[in-house]
Amino acid sequence: MVLLRNSAISIAPSELSLIWAPVRNRPSPIACCTCADPRVAFSISIPRARGIASDSHRPKRLSSSGLLPIPSLSLKMPESREGKQATLGRFFGSNSDAPKKQTTLSFGGNRNKSAASANKSKKEPASKDENEAKPVADETSGKDVDMTEASEAAPEVAEEADRQSLKRDKSEGSDSEESDVQPSSKRRRKGSDKPKAAPASKAQPKSSPKSPKPSKSKAKATSPPVVQKASGEETPEDPDVSDIEEELSASEEEAEKKPELKKKELEKVQAALKGSGKDPYPDWKAGEPVPYAALCTTFSLIEMTTKRLQILAHCSLFLRQVLRLTPKDFLPTVQLMINKLAADYAGIELGIGESLIMKAIGESTGRSLSVIKADQHEIGDLGLVAAKSRSNQPTMFKPKPLTVRGVHEGLLAIAKVQGHGSQDKKISGIKKLLSAADAATTGKGSKGIGITKDKGGPSEAKYLIRFLEGKLRLGLAEKTVLVALAQAVVAHEAALKGEKTPSAEKLAEGEAILKTVYSELPAYEVIIPALLEHGLANLGQHCKLQPGIPIKPMLAKPTKSITEVLDRFEGKDFTCEYKYDGERAQIHYVAPEHMTKYPGAQLTLEKKDVGLTSIFSRNSEDLSKKYPDVLEKLKTWIKPGVGSFVLDCETVAWDTVNKKVLPFQQLMTRKRKDVKAEDVKVKVCVFAFDLLFLNDEPAVKKSLRERRELLHESFQAVEGEFQFAQYGDTNDLDEIQNLLDDSVKASCEGLMVKMLDTEESGYEPSKRSRNWLKVKKDYLSGVGDSLDLVVLGAYYGRGKRTSVYGAFLLAAYNPSTQTYETICNIGTGFSDEVLKEFHETLSPLVIDRAKPFYSHSTVPKDQPDVWLEPRLVWEVKTADLTLSPRYKAAADEFVGAKGVSLRFPRFIKSRDDKKPEQATTTKAVAEMYRKQEAVAKDGASKGGVDDDFEY
Repeated sequence: MVLLRNSAISIAPSELSLIWAPVRNRPSPIACCTCADPRVAFSISIPRARGIASDSHRPKRLSSSGLLPIPSLSLKMPESREGKQATLGRFFGSNSDAPKKQTTLSFGGNRNKSAASANKSKKEPASKDENEAKPVADETSGKDVDMTEASEAAPEVAEEADRQSLKRDKSEGSDSEESDVQPSSKRRRKGSDKPKAAPASKAQPKSSPKSPKPSKSKAKATSPPVVQKASGEETPEDPDVSDIEEELSASEEEAEKKPELKKKELEKVQAALKGSGKDPYPDWKAGEPVPYAALCTTFSLIEMTTKRLQILAHCSLFLRQVLRLTPKDFLPTVQLMINKLAADYAGIELGIGESLIMKAIGESTGRSLSVIKADQHEIGDLGLVAAKSRSNQPTMFKPKPLTVRGVHEGLLAIAKVQGHGSQDKKISGIKKLLSAADAATTGKGSKGIGITKDKGGPSEAKYLIRFLEGKLRLGLAEKTVLVALAQAVVAHEAALKGEKTPSAEKLAEGEAILKTVYSELPAYEVIIPALLEHGLANLGQHCKLQPGIPIKPMLAKPTKSITEVLDRFEGKDFTCEYKYDGERAQIHYVAPEHMTKYPGAQLTLEKKDVGLTSIFSRNSEDLSKKYPDVLEKLKTWIKPGVGSFVLDCETVAWDTVNKKVLPFQQLMTRKRKDVKAEDVKVKVCVFAFDLLFLNDEPAVKKSLRERRELLHESFQAVEGEFQFAQYGDTNDLDEIQNLLDDSVKASCEGLMVKMLDTEESGYEPSKRSRNWLKVKKDYLSGVGDSLDLVVLGAYYGRGKRTSVYGAFLLAAYNPSTQTYETICNIGTGFSDEVLKEFHETLSPLVIDRAKPFYSHSTVPKDQPDVWLEPRLVWEVKTADLTLSPRYKAAADEFVGAKGVSLRFPRFIKSRDDKKPEQATTTKAVAEMYRKQEAVAKDGASKGGVDDDFEY
C-alpha cells in the first residue's frame, strides 16, 4: 500500500518502483509500505520540487523512523518544467555526476553489511546473505539508509544516527576500499560550498581500520589518494608506501646511529613500491638506449615526496632497471641524476643564463619572448614555462624520443661551446633538445601536461630546463644517489647469481665499500666502468687514490674554548698547528718516469718540464692558471727520490720584504686566469700540513704522525716559497694558550688541533671530523664560528652610498630542499672601495624576481630593491643569533614559523673559493643557535660540539 500527498505517483508493487511528479514549491511527503501496518511507513520530506529538478538545493536532513527493512526501493523522476532530470542519488548529495543513472535506496538492518551486497539485493534472494544481513523486526533496526549507485555501493549514515552512536558512525560512515562516495557530513558541506558535486572518479577513497571484507562483486578501481598541497596542487601518493614511511619516519641522524634499523626500513619501503605493481617506467627492450622519459618519471616520483627512504627507494629501483636492461647507459644516468655532466675537476659547467634559456624556449616553441617572460613572471619556474610551451605547440611530425645518453651528450656539447658566436650555438643546442622533448604530449595543451598538477609531472622539457639552470630542485642529494647506486649494484649482482633479495648486512657492506672508494676517488667516470667490469667487492683493488683526481679535503669542527679541546682529546696525543688565513689547495705531481703508471693523469694534469702537475682548490677546481709561479718553483722543494705525491696545503699571500703572512683579501686580488709568472704582484707561499699520496702509495690510512714524518722526509723548506705548517705537540693548557697567542701574532686565524696517533688520526676525505678541531682567535667570546652566506638581494644606498648598493640580503643553504633560506640583512664591514667593487660585480646578476628556490618573507616591506643570482659567498661574523619571523633560515626546525637571524652581522671577506652550494647549511645555523642557547643557559659549554659547520 502506498500513501501519496500532493503528488501523482504510479507504483508497480512487485518491483517497488514509483514515478513521482511533485507540485512546484510545495512540500511533498511520500509514504509507502508493503502491508497494512502503519508502523512500517517510511516518509521522506522533500522541501522544494525545484531543488530536485535543477539540483540547486539539497535537503539538509534525511529522517526515518519506525521502519522495517525492505529489499530495495527505486524512485525515478520525470523531467520537470525546465526539462532537466536529476536522480535521488544527486539529490541526496552523492558525488556522482551521471544524471542518466537510476539511483537505488536500500534499507538494511545489518550495520556491518558490505556495501556491495546491497547492489545484489535486487538480483539475488535475500536468503543468500542471510548470515550477513538478517532483518530484525523491531523499531530501531532500520534507521540507517544506504544509497548506492547501480554500479557502485557506498553505505551512508543518517544525521540522526550520527548523533545517536559514534561507534556506528565509525563502522558505517567510512567508505569501503572500493567506494568513491563520501560520508554524509562531508557531502553536506561540499554541497553548500559548490553548486555541483565533484565527479565520482575524482573523489578520494577513504579506508577505515574496521572496514568490512570486500564482497565478491567487483567495483570500479579507484585512483590512489590525492594529497592537497598548500599551493593547490594535487599529489597522488602511494598509500602503502606513505603508511610505511609514516611508521618508519626517523631522522637521518638516528638512521646513522642505527644502520640495521635503517636497512630494515628501506627494505620495507622498497617492498611496498615493488608490491604496488607500479614500476617507475615500463621496461624498454634490453640493449636499447635508456629513454629520457624513464628518468623523468623517476624524477617526478622523487619530486612528489619529501620522505628520505622513499626517495632512496625510487632511485635504487630505477638504477636496478638500468643495470638489468642497458648497463652501458649506467654512467650517463648517474651523472644526470646528480645534476653533473662530468667530475668537478673536469671544469665543465653549462653557465646558461636565464635570458638565454627564455630566448631558446621562445624560438623552439614559436612563442614570442614577451609571452615567455609573462609566463615566467606568472609561474616563476622556467621548467614549467617550457613544459607549458611545448604542450601548446602543434607539430607535423613526431620527433624521435630523447634518450639519456643523447641528452647527456647534447648538454655536454652545449657546455663545451666557447668563442665567437657561442651564445647562438648554445641556443641552437637547447632548441634541438627541446624540439624532441615530450613527443607524446606535444600539442595537447592541458590534456598533455598540466603544470598545476603534480608539479608539472614527468615533463622532459621541465627537467631539461632545470638542468640547464643548474637546479633540478628534487631534494635529491648526491649522497642519496651514491647510496642508491650501491644498493642497486648489490641487488643486481645477487639477481645475476640467482640469489634472493640481499640482506640488510649485504646492503650495508656494499654501501661502505662504495663510499670508501668514492671518498678517495671521486670520479664516476672511473668508478662505474670498473664497477661493471670487476664487481663491487673488488672495486677497492682497482680504484684507489691517485694523482690527477683531486679528493675532497678533510674538514675540522669548531670549538669555543681550549677546555673543549682538552675534553675531546683527553688521554690521547694531539698536535696544535697554526691555522693559516689563505686558500686551501691540493698539489698533484707525477715525475716523468712515472707517467706511464697514471694514464688518466695525462688528461687532467698540466705537462711541465718537471713532469705532470696541477693545483686544485677545495672544490676540485683547477687553479694551475692562477698559480703558475708555484708550479714553476715546484722542483726546488721536492727532494730526490720523490716520483709522485698529493699534498694538502694552504696558499697564503706573502710579504717578501717583511717576511710575513698577508691578509686573505690580498690573496684574492690575484687574477684567476691567464696569469703570467712575471706579472704576479702578490707573491704566495705554500704552507704544507699533510701528505695524502707518496710514490705510488696512498697515505690516508696512516696516522698523522707517520704522514708528517713522510712529509718532512720528502720536501725541503724554501723561505717565501714552501714551508711546513708550524706546530706544537702539547696537552698543557698554558702552552696551548701561548701557541694560540703566537699564531694570532703571526697573522694566522688560530689553531688546528688534530689527533696525532691511533686509527682515528687517519685522513678522512670529504668529512668534517671530530678528530680535527679548530680554535680561532674570535671563538673565545660570542658565537663560535663565522658563517659563509650567499648574497640573494641588495638595497640601494643612501647618503654617501647613493651610487652603490648600501646593504644586502644574505641566505644560508638547505641541501635537503636545495633552497636558499634568508638569514639577515648586512650593511656593516664594507669600505667604499669594496662597495663600489661589489656594485660592479652584482649589477650583471640582477634578476626581475626571486627564484623559486629562494625561501624568503613575502611581506612587501621586507623585499630587497633588487634580487640577484646566487653567485657570491661572503664570510660574515655575528654577535649572536636570534629567532625572527622575517627570516626563514632553519624555520622548519623551530616552532612558530620563525627562522634564525643574525644580530649585528659584519662582513669579513668574500669567499671566492666557495660555491653557493657550499655555504653554511641551515642545519649548521640551527645547531649554532641551539648551542648558543645552551651556553647562555648553562653558563659554560660541555664537551666537544657536533655542529656540521661549513667554512
